[in-house]
Amino acid sequence: MQLGTSIRSGTLWLFTGNVSQRALEFFFGIILARLLVPADFGLLVMTQVFTGFAGFIAGGGMGQALIQSKDISARHYRVVFTLQLLICSIIYGVFYYSSPYIARFLDNPIYTDLLRVSTLNFLIRPFVNISRAKLSRDMRFKSIAIISLLTLIVSSTSSIFLATQELGVWSLIYGGLIGSFLSALLFIIHSRTVPYFAYDKRLAKQLGGYGIKLTINDIIEYLRRETPNFMIGKMLDSTMLGLFNKGVSTSAIPLQTIAGSAYQTVFRALSSTQDNIDKSKYIYLRTVTLVTVYTFPFYIALIWLSEPFIMTVYGPKWQLAAIPLQIFSISRLFSCLMNTAGAVLAAHNHLGVEIILQSLALVLTAIGCWYGIQYNNLFYVSLGIIPAILFLSFTMSFFAARYIKATFKEFLTALDPAIQLNLLLATTLAIGDYFLTLYNVESNSKKYLIIQSSAGGITYALLFLYWPIKQLKSESARWKKLLKIPTANAA
Repeated sequence: MQLGTSIRSGTLWLFTGNVSQRALEFFFGIILARLLVPADFGLLVMTQVFTGFAGFIAGGGMGQALIQSKDISARHYRVVFTLQLLICSIIYGVFYYSSPYIARFLDNPIYTDLLRVSTLNFLIRPFVNISRAKLSRDMRFKSIAIISLLTLIVSSTSSIFLATQELGVWSLIYGGLIGSFLSALLFIIHSRTVPYFAYDKRLAKQLGGYGIKLTINDIIEYLRRETPNFMIGKMLDSTMLGLFNKGVSTSAIPLQTIAGSAYQTVFRALSSTQDNIDKSKYIYLRTVTLVTVYTFPFYIALIWLSEPFIMTVYGPKWQLAAIPLQIFSISRLFSCLMNTAGAVLAAHNHLGVEIILQSLALVLTAIGCWYGIQYNNLFYVSLGIIPAILFLSFTMSFFAARYIKATFKEFLTALDPAIQLNLLLATTLAIGDYFLTLYNVESNSKKYLIIQSSAGGITYALLFLYWPIKQLKSESARWKKLLKIPTANAA
């Protein structure tokens, strides 16, 4: 199978899986949001701040190192499994004995048990990591997509059932554990990678060299993302944290679904073409075009429709979540570029540069968040974080383009289709907003949301299919064929 076909096939499966997964997450999230209260989600988020940080140490970047390496054997997988299981066991022990002190620091005794139970996931992770890495390396993204979807369904339905039994935050914790057990079992079966113990100093050093840099980068990126959650949870309260996190996590859905799908396949493709700069440049620029074309319209729509969306979907008690949703939807337009640039830097082993950029962005995030917290206002907290995201998006894109020798003109050309289509989409929504406001329809959140989203969706689809953009000619033709729409050539 040619590389281009492999990329498209892998991305399509991951995209299909991610769309299904995000749709189900969204659906299950609505149910859980109505069964639970913001404070329950706030407790979970604060727990994940600690466990998530340790998760990067547990992986050690060795799973990605297995994918990035040019040549590996079965022994590589066994060495990685042995090291990860050892590290994860130590991490679990540390959390078990330190959780009372963390709970005391957070002024809430429930964190003792939350941390002790939730960190059981660390003992399961090594079984998942090596099996998933094997499937990714073989570009068997269909299996990954199906397993992830099944795991989500089982995990979420378990959480919903437990929430109906009034278990509160524990319904989320137990549901996650059930999903982890199932995920490990299915990945092992499909990858046929039976865990064995082995140790080889040379292989450990080989994989660890890349893995350590990746881990450092991931930890800094994680700290940048989670610093607002930690500061809000510590300096404000769990309700404010729940509202903030709901807005931020909702804004991340299009990015994770579309750009996240592309990242995994593009990273593997770029890793296999490290020595071919021209091919790497083509893959990068084409990915920028397609990711922005498919992602931007969701964020343009959310910028307009954040409040009616939150009110209609989650209910009035979540209304304040519309503030971070709207502000972060603006920043996600730039995060799309950062995501694609990150694949280039990781595949070409330029993680040292990203580590420096992520560190600077972490400082900017902490300063901006602290500034917003002084006002006890989600608007200022959200706004204060935006400069860090803009800085990181622009600088990472600059260095990615530089390393693969893409010019600024080529980069703008790659962005041009998304800019054209979304300026027209924004104009459509602005006109719709004017008339709906004129006739006082905006006071009915559900009606306003349905009319604007329908008008915007139809407009963008027609523009995508028929607006004469050279870079999208083959992509629109592919969709016309899929939808069985007659073309001029066919006529």
